[in-house]
Amino acid sequence: MVPFLFAGAPGYAQSPCEECLKASQEELKRCLDNAISQEDKISCGDKQDAQAKICENNECQTERAQGGKQGEVPPEKKQSSER
Repeated sequence: MVPFLFAGAPGYAQSPCEECLKASQEELKRCLDNAISQEDKISCGDKQDAQAKICENNECQTERAQGGKQGEVPPEKKQSSER
């Protein structure tokens, strides 16, 4: 499994994109904690990938369109796409 670690939270409010991605990571952790088999763990990863894609297609694209840095990929996405 890919390590899902977050650096310390910054001292300011996170963007909707970051909040969505963080929520998907937290859900993955809960899922993995309850996973029994390797298939369960794979299913957790698949669900997290789907949720992260939803975040990217909604909150992250909206944020970029409203002035976020174009083409910048959040560090969490860089890690998950390196699998």
